[in-house]
Amino acid sequence: MMTRDNIASHELIGLEAQIVDSDNKQLVGIAGKIVDETKFMFTLDTNRGLKKFPKESTHWKFIFNGGEAKIDGTKLTKRSYERIGVKA
Repeated sequence: MMTRDNIASHELIGLEAQIVDSDNKQLVGIAGKIVDETKFMFTLDTNRGLKKFPKESTHWKFIFNGGEAKIDGTKLTKRSYERIGVKA
């Protein structure tokens, strides 16, 4: 079960996400559904279409199962299968 404490070890595609802080202040507040993920980027389906955002230098808020969690993006800079502990 996904919780605030273990969200980084779960699949994030499909979750609603929002940038709550960033070195690039123009990104703060952008939100959407995560539709793809690479080692260093999230692709969000925003109200302006598909956009890619860096994981590093941003703080993210994820909404799941009626809860939410805020995570420093540097803790997410791995490929999804590496982060969730699956061997490739």
